[in-house]
Amino acid sequence: QVQVNESGGGLVQPGGSLRLSCAASGSIFSFNAMGWYRQAPGKQRELVAVIHIDGRTNYADSVKGRFTISRDNAKNTIDLQMTRLKPEDTAVYYCNTYPARMDVRGKGTLVTVSS
Repeated sequence: QVQVNESGGGLVQPGGSLRLSCAASGSIFSFNAMGWYRQAPGKQRELVAVIHIDGRTNYADSVKGRFTISRDNAKNTIDLQMTRLKPEDTAVYYCNTYPARMDVRGKGTLVTVSS
C-alpha cells in the first residue's frame, strides 16, 4: 500500500473557507494526475477535483467556481482551497491518484460545514 496524509479539515460556518493539504509519496505523485475525493455520510465517494501533471484542472459541477486544486511537484503535495462552503460540502475528504488506485490509502480529513 501507498500512504497519503490528508490534513486541514475542521468545522466551519456556511460561507467560510478551508484549505486542505495532502502529502503523497513521490512514487505515486510524480507520474499521476491527482485528485480530491469526498464521501458524505450515507453516500458514495465522489470525485471533487483533479489536477493533471501539466497543471490542467477539472472540477465537479457542484464545486466549480468555489474550490481550487493545486499541486507542488517539488514537495509532492496537493492542496484544495475551498471557499463559500455549503452544508452539503460536509464530508470526509480524501486524496488519491486519478483515476483512484485501490492501493493508495489515507485516513481522510473531515470537513463539517454548519452554523
